[in-house]
Amino acid sequence: MSTTPAPRRLRIAVFGAGSIGCHLGGVLASTAEVTLIGRPAAMAAIHADGLTLTGPGEARREVRELTAAADPKAAAGADYVLVTVKSADTATAARELAPHLGPGTVVVSFQNGLRNADALTAALPGHRVLAGMVPYNVVRTGAAAFHQGSGGSLMLAEGEGAEALADAARASGLLLELRSDMPAVQAAKLLMNLNNAVNALSGLPLREQVGQLAYRQCVALCQREALAAFQAAGVAPAQLGPVPPEVMPQVLELSDEQFHELAGASLQIDATARSSMWEDLQRARPTEIDSLQGEAVALAERHGLTAPANARLITLVREAEAAAAGTTPACAPAWTGPALLAELTADR
Repeated sequence: MSTTPAPRRLRIAVFGAGSIGCHLGGVLASTAEVTLIGRPAAMAAIHADGLTLTGPGEARREVRELTAAADPKAAAGADYVLVTVKSADTATAARELAPHLGPGTVVVSFQNGLRNADALTAALPGHRVLAGMVPYNVVRTGAAAFHQGSGGSLMLAEGEGAEALADAARASGLLLELRSDMPAVQAAKLLMNLNNAVNALSGLPLREQVGQLAYRQCVALCQREALAAFQAAGVAPAQLGPVPPEVMPQVLELSDEQFHELAGASLQIDATARSSMWEDLQRARPTEIDSLQGEAVALAERHGLTAPANARLITLVREAEAAAAGTTPACAPAWTGPALLAELTADR
């Protein structure tokens, strides 16, 4: 009596396996053959101990059934390669991956910023590239431990190759939406990510920082500048939550009491959750400020506009990067909300 063989599990490589990459790969390992490719020290820790994934809330996973490697050739044979490097490293990632991708390999950009999928498409001719978006925060809490501090659904561009990855993600417990409007989704994510710099400079957990009016006013300034630039460019950011993008600055400027009543869901994050930019500064790594505030400034300039609050935050984050790297005499202090707001409005 013949039996039907079990369907082959997808082979998924995660290139640039930092906090987000390890989280995605670790969860997907329950339904796919996963290879993480990242920094040698980080991969050695995962190889030795496996992954520990926590959050949101009390959720916890111990993941042992995956491969951790430091060499890009480990992507050979993958059905999907999820690219999770920082935007500044996208060109290098494409160059390192190119010799090892099979003809049918689908490349997925789960990165911040607006242009990474296009950059990968240009650098990897002949390969299908899909844009994706991760809505939540993940930080490293140990050598091989990562914590998801907020929730939301992953988003992935519709198209050839998307369904199989979406099925594997959903089977593993990840929430995932297929979208036909990824440029609008990425624009909306950029608006939300303009808070990353404010959070990093505050030195506070996200929930505490977002709960304070002065910090929210800083973010509102940045969002208004970005919204004006998007409007000039003919881009309408998608609505990803209960508040339309064009109304977000007004909501952020509500009193603390009103904001808590209207946007309580925005504060349903772990008390210890912080932005990835804060983590980068703590680990003395380059931030993604150029792909966040930098995108807003560049888009505004292309359309004859200015974005002074975003531009000033770029300077402040650069100063914090230098302090974290030890190239300035003293570590930059955390900014209070009122002080940061005064800094961003000094020339207005």
